Amino acid sequence: MEKFTPRRLPWALRLKRLLPRSLFGRTLMIFVIPTFIMLAAATYVFFDRHWYTVTNRMAHGMAGDVGAVVELLQRSNTLETSEGIKRLATEKMNLTVTFAPGETLPPPQRTHGPTAAILKNALKERLSYSWIMDMTLEPDTIGIKIGVPQGVYTVLVPEKRIYTPTTQVFILFLAGSSILMTSIALIFMRNQIRPIRRLAAAAEAIGKGREVPWFKVEGSSEVRQAGAALMVMRERLKRQIGQRTAMLAGVSHDLRTPLTRMRLQVELMGENSGFSELLRDISEMEQMLNAYLAFARGEEAEDSVPVNLSELLEEIAASARRLNANVTFHAPQEIEIIMRRNAVKRCLTNLVSNALRFGTRAEVHVETGGETVSIMIDDNGPGIAPALREEMFKPFTRAEGSRNQATGGVGLGLTIARDIARSHGGDVVLEDSALGGLRARVWMPV
Repeated sequence: MEKFTPRRLPWALRLKRLLPRSLFGRTLMIFVIPTFIMLAAATYVFFDRHWYTVTNRMAHGMAGDVGAVVELLQRSNTLETSEGIKRLATEKMNLTVTFAPGETLPPPQRTHGPTAAILKNALKERLSYSWIMDMTLEPDTIGIKIGVPQGVYTVLVPEKRIYTPTTQVFILFLAGSSILMTSIALIFMRNQIRPIRRLAAAAEAIGKGREVPWFKVEGSSEVRQAGAALMVMRERLKRQIGQRTAMLAGVSHDLRTPLTRMRLQVELMGENSGFSELLRDISEMEQMLNAYLAFARGEEAEDSVPVNLSELLEEIAASARRLNANVTFHAPQEIEIIMRRNAVKRCLTNLVSNALRFGTRAEVHVETGGETVSIMIDDNGPGIAPALREEMFKPFTRAEGSRNQATGGVGLGLTIARDIARSHGGDVVLEDSALGGLRARVWMPV
């Protein structure tokens, strides 16, 4: 029966790419998005209900005062009565009224904004004469010109009569509370994520074979549990590695002793038919034993220290040249990496030896970029087919054709090299070489 695999929709894939990758970013998003939705809803309710209602009532109240004053002035019969009405409007209604006899209303000005629209609707309802609104007469003042048969009344109204300060208070409260809540959330999340980062750094260091001291577990109960489990696992790994090393030392002693005794006995027997073949078999067994033990032992007991990679590669190239090998080396002067020096030297020596075994020339050069360094070992040999390259990293695997049993070795060189590189957080891959043969690329974090 065919297994059902759910398919992701295109919009879901696009949304996933937009999401932050870190736990801190995702937690912050989980906090910020609901907060902004809540603030947007509160702002909408405030402006749709409270602000609109209050502003509408204040605008209608002010428009009613203006309409009442104009009606009273139109009905007054004496100058003294008109002046008394104007004085009363100034003292009791905060309205400044002037009259220009014989004038007509100027063309209306365009006004924008929700407050101006509310005020226009109020004036339409409360004034029985034609009018225009002028916001440029005086600062912080609304000017209303009202046309009557005798001339034009100009009424100046302070803006505070239709503006409520609760708008500014509400906005400041929202902004202040949002900043305060976000700051508290940032501090809290950083304190919660710090133990996770410390745990990840310890796990990476353990994976690279570095010595990690017991650190204080902090954070939530789940993080504490994971930290304690990691340190217990470290102790178990160290104990298992120690036991395996002790066992291999015993195996090495037990196997080397009879082989050495056999070699001595054969050599003492003198030159007879078949003895030279027997000596070659014993030498091959010793070589295979050394390779097997080296592969199983690794270099776990070695400590990681800062090493100048350029000096290490120059040392490897110089050792090869002493054997009359054609090796060229190009690298920057200073590239310092924390590594297990002997292990990495063994990894690179294996790759250089492979290049010289299957070719007549080897080139070693280094490239740095970002947080990694790449070491390329090129040869001019016959190379390996791309389909077989990954198979070469399996223990005791050898390629057919040009790289056959006649070239020597037991098929552990690449396996050991990759194992060492991966224990440092890197890897070894095989590629085409510019020299026409094979390129072994080793990359490790700086």
